[in-house]
Amino acid sequence: MKRLVYLCATVIGISALWTGIAVGADLPKSGSFTVHSGWKSIGEVTKLSDDHVYGVGSFWGVTYNDAGSGPLHSGPVVCPYTLEMIKGGGTSHGSCAWGDEGNRIFTNFSGSLLSGELSGMNQITGGTGKFTGIQGKAPFQCTALNGSGQWACKQQFEYRLP
Repeated sequence: MKRLVYLCATVIGISALWTGIAVGADLPKSGSFTVHSGWKSIGEVTKLSDDHVYGVGSFWGVTYNDAGSGPLHSGPVVCPYTLEMIKGGGTSHGSCAWGDEGNRIFTNFSGSLLSGELSGMNQITGGTGKFTGIQGKAPFQCTALNGSGQWACKQQFEYRLP
């Protein structure tokens, strides 16, 4: 009976070790990956004058790694934001929490808005789990799909881990 207990403990221990190695092997210490994402913006806009608006809200989305698997594939993301537009053009700023099976990447972003297009830069500020200590950047390009707050985006993550 003791042999069976030791055998089971050994098998479980080796399985846990290999699982840990596989999770750590998913992400090299530095590199890049590209994701595409779908978003819904929920917020409020305040009209300051005929050609000047200010807004706040959150973008809620899901990302898909262009490779079909890997970092941030089928992961949730939320980005609280502010925006200001004057005569049809303006800026947006905010922060994001990108998900990957319980791990997170955090970014601050800044972008330009013009005629249904939003483009700019995410600065990677940190992460949790396998992304702990991550730094880098992720330029983005987004297009409004309609007047209902739906957007399609592409992000190019360039990162380094400690």
